[in-house]
Amino acid sequence: MSPAGASPLPSARRTRALQERLLAWYEDNRRDLPWRRTTDPYAVLVSEIMLQQTQVARVTPRFVEWLEAWPTLESLAAAPLADVLVRWQGLGYNNRARRLRECAVAAVAAAPDGRPAELPRSLDGLRALPGIGPYTARAVLVFAHNDDLAAVDANVRRVLTHELGLPGDLTDTVLQAVADAVLPRGRSRDWHNALMDYGSLVLTSRATGIASRTRQGAFEGSRRQKRARLLRRLLDAGPQSLSDLSAALGRPLDETADLVERLRRDGLVTETGGIVSVA
Repeated sequence: MSPAGASPLPSARRTRALQERLLAWYEDNRRDLPWRRTTDPYAVLVSEIMLQQTQVARVTPRFVEWLEAWPTLESLAAAPLADVLVRWQGLGYNNRARRLRECAVAAVAAAPDGRPAELPRSLDGLRALPGIGPYTARAVLVFAHNDDLAAVDANVRRVLTHELGLPGDLTDTVLQAVADAVLPRGRSRDWHNALMDYGSLVLTSRATGIASRTRQGAFEGSRRQKRARLLRRLLDAGPQSLSDLSAALGRPLDETADLVERLRRDGLVTETGGIVSVA
């Protein structure tokens, strides 16, 4: 561990040794994932949104199916929200699907007449899109364009913390500075893939004892599960009255009304004349 008060930034020698070792490991152990076979910014964005709090094994087939259905920003922007939500079922956090579609709508609206829609080429431009946070914006620029930026997710944090002997309570700002310092210029895409594979296959949370800073609550019996069941009912059976939804879900009427209201605030459903529909 770094002595108290010492700078967490590693020396040039230690940085170079880490870069060489992890990139060499990656050459021999890289995972073949479908989103690594493309540099299309839209496809990269789809993968990043799908991978948020969702395991790689679940995302892999869904990513391929998604791009078969909507290979461009224009095709996704033109898709009804209900179709988008149906294809998203099983990935969880349906708001991600809605925001992904809204990103496509915004990109299409910003495209000059007669030109294909494109995602913004800057951090600020990407951050201005619905639901795009600092990590996702950086990840799109890294994996689509190989930009010299450091993107810090749970795997990257764990690997850097372990390999550089960093304190586990570093602030996001300090950790970002460390990630910036150890980034091998010109190899950002390979570097981040190496960090993520090493964190997923070797330096796991169990192996290191370094837990994620954000933990997903249990799904079974949670409000998230009830919201997902309600939305699935609407997608499967079409518009429903509040009382029909309550009976189908086996939940009290007031609880069902609360779930509907939360989904309505999220832009996923509408309620008109007592009938609830997918937005």
